[in-house]
Amino acid sequence: MPNNNWLKKFVLLTSLGLTSYYGLTWLGRKVIKTASTSFIHRLMVDAYDENLWEFISASRKVGLQNIIETNLRSQEGKMINRPLGSPKRFPCLDGVMFNFAQLHKLPTDEGANIDTAVIIGPRANKPLKISMPILISGMAYGLALSAKAKIALAKGSTMAGIATNTGEGPFLPAERKTAEKLIFQYNRGKWNKSEKILKQADAMEIHVGQGARGGVGQYIEEKQIDWKIRRAMGLKWGERAIIHATLPGIKKHNYLNQLTTYLKEVTEGVPVGIKLTAGKYIEKDLEIALEAGADYITIDGTEAGSKGTAPILQDDFGLPTLFALVRASNYLQKHNLEGKVSLIMAGGFYNPGQMLKALALGADAVYIGAIALFAMSHTEVLKAIPWEPPPAVVFYKGALQKKFNVNKGAENLANFLVACNEEIKEGVRALGKTSIREVDKNDLFALDPFTAKIIGIPLGYKEIPYEG
Repeated sequence: MPNNNWLKKFVLLTSLGLTSYYGLTWLGRKVIKTASTSFIHRLMVDAYDENLWEFISASRKVGLQNIIETNLRSQEGKMINRPLGSPKRFPCLDGVMFNFAQLHKLPTDEGANIDTAVIIGPRANKPLKISMPILISGMAYGLALSAKAKIALAKGSTMAGIATNTGEGPFLPAERKTAEKLIFQYNRGKWNKSEKILKQADAMEIHVGQGARGGVGQYIEEKQIDWKIRRAMGLKWGERAIIHATLPGIKKHNYLNQLTTYLKEVTEGVPVGIKLTAGKYIEKDLEIALEAGADYITIDGTEAGSKGTAPILQDDFGLPTLFALVRASNYLQKHNLEGKVSLIMAGGFYNPGQMLKALALGADAVYIGAIALFAMSHTEVLKAIPWEPPPAVVFYKGALQKKFNVNKGAENLANFLVACNEEIKEGVRALGKTSIREVDKNDLFALDPFTAKIIGIPLGYKEIPYEG
């Protein structure tokens, strides 16, 4: 009998549960049906000046980006700072394709070793040697990223056998300790200038400009930094943190040459490079940088990002990375500097195909920034969304930066880098070669006349004479 009572209760509760479930489902569907019908009916019958579709129509004309940024300007009444670079589409490497080696040239055997190692600054006393043609771009501790994020970048780069860059922020000892190879950015502020710090560099990069800002200086707002960062920057009480528009002293005759020489001496011969924004007169900028004795040149195309700069600088200034790459490579070739002065390109490199194309066009390596953050953050961003934006886990003042897992972030980044390098190797095999140094412009063709003319490569839809 007790068992029968239990069974009756179970059947009753189950029936009630199913009834409630289907009842609620029916009611929910009824409500959604009524609401959606009413909404769609309004779209169909309301005059345009009262129709909600007007916003869709207007946004297609003006663009959601412009509408959002218009509202931000209207709210604050001051210059806005957009993170991670321009959403604008510039002429890029999408119109470039690689050849396939098949019968005219056989592809490289499966399993053959492919050499992707790179030497930055081969003429320096202590060249920088990395396992693949990828570097982590400068992202500043405190001014952009948290200590945890910087340490994860350093650890991930070490696991992959490459180098990471300090960026413009104050020196972070933990980053130096974690990174096997660390590029020090010689910034336009007053910090990180002591010989004790400089001597710890594996390479130096004199920061003249960057793609998302050019050479525009900035006063760092008090709310952006706290006492810890102020102390690390060596600022006195009440002193403003300033990144100058130019390197202090650069107007003096031969200053850049003297600075380059000094940095080589104090670091006992590590490569010293100069980072430039790509502009209209890129060849003249290159001439000055090379006369100063740079071991390598870093060029930021206008696609390069930042933690935050004015949209006008991101969208309407500078030379696209593709143009800058072609012109810089041609300049080095013209002056017989290929293989002597390294060329590092930055701005808009997100996948292995783009990276290998840049190498074919004359770059020795590429910097990655935004995509490195995406790779490192991977599933860590789930700690932020949907209530906070993804950067909240990596930015210095991000609401959830303390929850970021350094070891997981490093592993994510290293996995991404290794995967990219493996794809690059696969591309080299498909070309019938065994080293990235064998890949060049002859391996490319263009999909459109515009790209073909820019780069000086044949069009894919025309017969291309074989020159094997």
